This record gives sequence, C-alpha cells and structure tokens, in this order.
Amino acid sequence: MDLSFLDQAKKMFEKKVLSRGVESVLGIDIGSSAIKLVQLKSSQGTATLETYGEISLGPYAEKEVGQATNLPPEKLAEALKTLITEANVTTDVCGVSVPFASSLVKLIEVPPLDLKKLQTVVPIEARKYIPVPISEVQLDYFIIPETEQKLFLGAKNINDAEGQELKNRMVLIVAMHNDILRRYTETIKVAGLNAEFFEIEVFSNIRSTVAHSLAPVAIIDLGATTSKLYLVELGIVLASHVIPVGSQDITKSLAKSTHMTMAKAEEIKRQAGILSGVENGDAARVSHAATLTMEQIFAEARRVLLGFQRKYNKVITKVILTGGGATLKGLPEFARQQLELEIEVANPFLHVQAPSFLQDTLEQAGPDFAVSVGLALRVLHDSR
Repeated sequence: MDLSFLDQAKKMFEKKVLSRGVESVLGIDIGSSAIKLVQLKSSQGTATLETYGEISLGPYAEKEVGQATNLPPEKLAEALKTLITEANVTTDVCGVSVPFASSLVKLIEVPPLDLKKLQTVVPIEARKYIPVPISEVQLDYFIIPETEQKLFLGAKNINDAEGQELKNRMVLIVAMHNDILRRYTETIKVAGLNAEFFEIEVFSNIRSTVAHSLAPVAIIDLGATTSKLYLVELGIVLASHVIPVGSQDITKSLAKSTHMTMAKAEEIKRQAGILSGVENGDAARVSHAATLTMEQIFAEARRVLLGFQRKYNKVITKVILTGGGATLKGLPEFARQQLELEIEVANPFLHVQAPSFLQDTLEQAGPDFAVSVGLALRVLHDSR
C-alpha cells in the first residue's frame, strides 16, 4: 500500500498523463459529518464522471443529519458500504483523504547541501516541528526544485532564476499520525475496497482547484467543524492555518436560538443562506447566524493573509472557496466584502466530462466534492 503521500507534490513538476491501466477509480473523502465519493473513468486520456454521492454520518452515531461524529472503523465502513451501494459504484480501486487536523504540512529552510546530505539533515530538522514522538507518525518530505524556489523568491522568469544563487533550500515536510492511518486502513479493508494511497486533503484540494498556479492564491476550505486556510504558489503549500469554526456552527446557533432540531436547522440553512435584506423570519435568523459565523472565519483568514504578505512580500489577489460551507447561498459576495479580494467558488467537476444535464447540479455541489475529485484524478494519473 502506498503511503508516500508526497508523490503527488513531486508530480506537480512533471507532465501528467491519465493512465490507461486503470479504467474506473474512486476518490473517498471521509469527513467528520459525511463521507463523499466520486467515481471517475479514464476514457481516451480524459477523466469521465461515472457516479458520485454523499452520506451523512450523524445517524450512524445516533445523532442528527449534519452533526459531526467520531465513529469507529466498523461504523465508518458500514456507512461507506451503504453509500457504495446507493451510488452504484462499480470499482474497488480508490484513493482516501486524511484530515488536515491529523497531519502536519510545513515549509522549512535548510542549508544548501547536496542531495545525499539533505536526505540526512531534513528528517532531523523535521522532528523540531512534530509535536509527538517521531515513531507515532509517517514522515515524508519534498525538496522544492531549485527553479521553482527561485521563482518563488522573486525571479521574474526562468532565465533570471538560472543566474540566482540560493542561500537555503526550501523543503516541504509532511507527517501523518499512525492512528488515523490505522483507522482509515481498517475502514477501507472492512468496506472491501483497495486503497492505492492515503493523501492529506490539502493536496487533493489543490489538484482539483488550482493545480500548478503561477500566482499565489488562498484556498479556504469551509468544513463542518473547522475551516482550513492554505496558501499556495506554484503548486506548493507555502503556509496553512486551521480556524476552529465551521459551517456546523451556523446550524447549532440557529437550532439553539429557535429550539428546533439540528436536522431542521440544517435544512433551513441550506434554503436561506447568508442573503441580506430577507423578511422571512427563519431566513432572517439564518442570515444572522451565518453572518456571525462567517465574519469570525473571514476575520481570522484576513489576519493570516496579511501576515503571509508581510513575511514573503507577496500579494494574494484571489481566494478559492471549497468545502460544504462554500455552498451556502450568498457566500461569494459576502466573502468578497469581507476580504476585498477576488472570490472563486471551486468547481472541481470542470476537470471531468459529465452529462450536460448535470452541469448545474455539479456546479452547486462542486465545493463539497473538491477533495474526492482530486483523489480520483490522482489515481488516474498515477496508476499503472
């Protein structure tokens, strides 16, 4: 089983060709409140959508739909098998995401040593940033190619980069906790699937939304319990930040203030969104709860973005919204007002062929499936 979860980062600097060795593949995103999957097929070098689906995990923990859970592997496998049946999945080959909260992604600098010496120095340096014993994690790292590093540091083009000397080498270190890997490995095994690899969700997000962006961009992943901010340039994760607030906080606030069930509050939230100037009582309460929650998320995101711009002397001009929270009605305009930047809602299905009658539905659901689409695309790229 492939646990080298930086392969996809290394391949960002290589030409990608869809493999014809695997016909259909699954991307499986196991979140705290739901499991999402996408099945793609490689057809004449093009990724084609075969099926997709989502299942709430709340009922499997005797909670309501939309609530966050911490299910054991056998319960996760039960939910996953139900989703596989309902979505008419026809393959057992898959890639599986690992939550960002259960991992470490950090860009560090080390002396400009030759490759052999770097292979000794980097693991030692990486230990400084891992808050648990090194035996408890799977550690990998990726030395940023010299040309990309020089472009990142300010070289205007490749010719300028060739004449520039590097004082240090930039290295992306990544670690996954063994416990989460064991949990997901058991889940996939019980579900009867064959995992090609496990990948931290940030890399899947990048693959399906920004790929090899030349300009620095920010991805804000609005999850159920947390929101994640990733700063990406040249396909490299320059910085990341977790905000302990998610879209479920809107549902909780609404349910508490109106004494309605979480399921009903979630339904009303999806219908009303964060639209301003609404007169309907429920819609007004949703808008108020959503505004308070999203203001908190975007205020923290703005602080992190300003710190990044000061540190690296770079300007972020675009923010891409992903995750289930990004499907909230009226959110793009609200985010634009809060951040004063160009806002784009992720549409990962643009990378795949799908029936025309599904286009509107897929565009609306797209942000919620950014990770699962990115996973499936990697399987098609990498499988032999």
